[in-house]
Amino acid sequence: MTSVRIDKWLWAARFFKTRALASRACDLGRIQLRGMEAKPAREVRVGDLLQVKNEGGEFHVEVLLLSEMRGPAAVAQTLYRETEASKAARVKLAAERKAMQEFAPLPEHRPSKRDRRRIIQFRRER
Repeated sequence: MTSVRIDKWLWAARFFKTRALASRACDLGRIQLRGMEAKPAREVRVGDLLQVKNEGGEFHVEVLLLSEMRGPAAVAQTLYRETEASKAARVKLAAERKAMQEFAPLPEHRPSKRDRRRIIQFRRER
């Protein structure tokens, strides 16, 4: 096997829970292959550089192995190598998020039914 569809590889490498989510991320332009937006059917090869944006952050990875099958997380981590700059940026971002939580005021009580409705309405508008 010399190449694999990028949506299958992203799913097998456990960047996304389902292949449909990986395909959707490609369609939305959240996946870049060699600096260009990648469509779901684009072929990925060993040595390619990918930029992946998902809920876990932004990853810059080099493809080391190809796989079409999703396996255990330990096996999935051998499919790619994340760049040192990417690791440092994600650690810095996580530290910033943690620091911001320290300054956020804690609520005095649980939200009332009315408050919950407002929270749900606010989240839907995003």
